[in-house]
Amino acid sequence: MALFKGAGVAIVTPMKENLEVNYEKLEEIIEMQIAGGTDCIVIAGTTGEGSTLSIEEHVEVVGAAVRMTKKRIPVVAGTGSNCTQTAVELSKDAQNSGADGILVVTPYYNKATQNGLIAHYSQIADAVKVPIIMYNVPSRTGCNILPETAAALFQAKENIVGMKDAAGNIEQSVHTMCLTDGKLEMYSGNDDQVVPLLSVGGIGVISVLSNVAPRYVHDMVMSYLNGDTKKAAKMQIEAYPLIKQLFCEVNPIPVKAAMNLMGLNVGSLRSPLTEMEKVHEPALKEELKKFGLELA
Repeated sequence: MALFKGAGVAIVTPMKENLEVNYEKLEEIIEMQIAGGTDCIVIAGTTGEGSTLSIEEHVEVVGAAVRMTKKRIPVVAGTGSNCTQTAVELSKDAQNSGADGILVVTPYYNKATQNGLIAHYSQIADAVKVPIIMYNVPSRTGCNILPETAAALFQAKENIVGMKDAAGNIEQSVHTMCLTDGKLEMYSGNDDQVVPLLSVGGIGVISVLSNVAPRYVHDMVMSYLNGDTKKAAKMQIEAYPLIKQLFCEVNPIPVKAAMNLMGLNVGSLRSPLTEMEKVHEPALKEELKKFGLELA
């Protein structure tokens, strides 16, 4: 059985003015997500600024999300690192905290070979029992999980079950699904390519857009999975202008700005991320309003 089908929110990590994690606000936005129909909480990933959380903070943030979600929907913890041993320890901590699965980005900066990727993911898979979703986002990591590598890992390790595909290469996605007989649990990692990924056997999305529009993203995915492909395609197209603005700067800068404009008060970002440039604010505001989202 899949970890989840539908829309998983790549949830932000709210911060206080002093840039400590705001756990009270985290609980508030988790409740908002669950009420809005989100199918999974994906915590401490890229959008959650996982790379600037300390090890101790990472463990606590994951544990807090598990406690706050109260088993109503699955919690998947981002546990990737460019150091395999660190990724192993984060993954074991997430499992011990009660996470339902882990999302493991490719090791960034190191530019591992395909053999290196197999070794990296294999060591993590051998260290934990929870399901693992590989995360392929070459534009951020400089590292690409080729279809043959994804298939080898999927076939060799029982708990490597899926992939968050943000490579933006539909031919590669099709090739990956072909080599895994369509059995790999494929999630779109790009909000503007959800329906295309669903069309080749994907089962959902791990979404930035869901932070501001959880019901919409859930309904788009489920419309497709329930057979109303025309409605899903229409929703995908209609969401594109807002999605474009949510990525006008590097994620999660614009989505935190959007949430603050909506009065959700999720705070600022940790360096080296910075506040969104003021020049981008009018267009973001305009698309939020056109999408029917109320600003504070």
